[in-house]
Amino acid sequence: MRIAVLSGGRSSEHEISVTSGASVADGLRAAGHDVVEVRIERDGRWIADGAELEARPAAGLLGCDIAFPALHGPGGEDGSVQGMLEVLDIPYVGSGVEASAVCIDKLVFKDLLAAHGIPQVEYCRAGEEGWRERAASLGSPLWVKPARLGSSVGITPVADPDGLDAAIESARRHDPRVIIEAPAPGKEVECSVLGNFELTVSVPGEIAIRADTDWYDHEAKYAEGGMELIVPAGISAAASDRLRELAARVFELCGCSGLARCDFFVDGEMVLVNELNTIPGFTETSVYGKLLEAGGLGYPDLCDRLVELAIERHREARSYEF
Repeated sequence: MRIAVLSGGRSSEHEISVTSGASVADGLRAAGHDVVEVRIERDGRWIADGAELEARPAAGLLGCDIAFPALHGPGGEDGSVQGMLEVLDIPYVGSGVEASAVCIDKLVFKDLLAAHGIPQVEYCRAGEEGWRERAASLGSPLWVKPARLGSSVGITPVADPDGLDAAIESARRHDPRVIIEAPAPGKEVECSVLGNFELTVSVPGEIAIRADTDWYDHEAKYAEGGMELIVPAGISAAASDRLRELAARVFELCGCSGLARCDFFVDGEMVLVNELNTIPGFTETSVYGKLLEAGGLGYPDLCDRLVELAIERHREARSYEF
């Protein structure tokens, strides 16, 4: 098939997306596909083969059979690009507009989980009624984050209440919506989900950061040797089963499709959902692919499977009358 791989974007995760896109393109070529690489520049222009793209509704994209967004953060993972691809009427890999928008907004995501009784890290929204009292009850350190950003950008741990306002202002440089989360004990464990209607849930993997790193920050995630993925995670069989069950439940609850990585904190038998990433890092060494590889699905085959799932989802969505 002829596949458009979208990378870059206008968010602070631009460079990470470019790296993911290059890996996806290589994986798709290894699986036998014809790839067109589309770079979304920081100013928002779409470039392919050195030329700017012009898009027409219902006219597809560069004659491609499918689009593969390898985009992270606002403008790529939040439903906006997914909406454009819907207007172009081209199948695309991953979740649709609604699920993408829900999952990128930590406050909306966590409100949804709370409504359904899903165990998760406690939180409040900066600026809402009674938020200071609520924040004071969450423990220490507090974690102050932009609500709609990834890759640990703009996050500040706050051990002293006097530093809370400064941390909130720092987060608001990235997003007016700011979430304050409680400290979470235990291990950071991640799980990959693949599928539309029948889901494959990977073995859980444990994130082990360097001894000289205080937390799983941007540098630990992306610097060489910043973290080690331990597969399978060093948790009990019961906790592993519960984690995989919750990953599938949250994926379905949010209306996701194609792929997602679900992140947890595990302390003994206690399993808490942290977040769900609808377009996780996607290089050959990224956690999402490595966890599925541990179950026997190699990177090119994973890319190929996601193409199949995108076509399946597009065909199913077009079967309804509206």
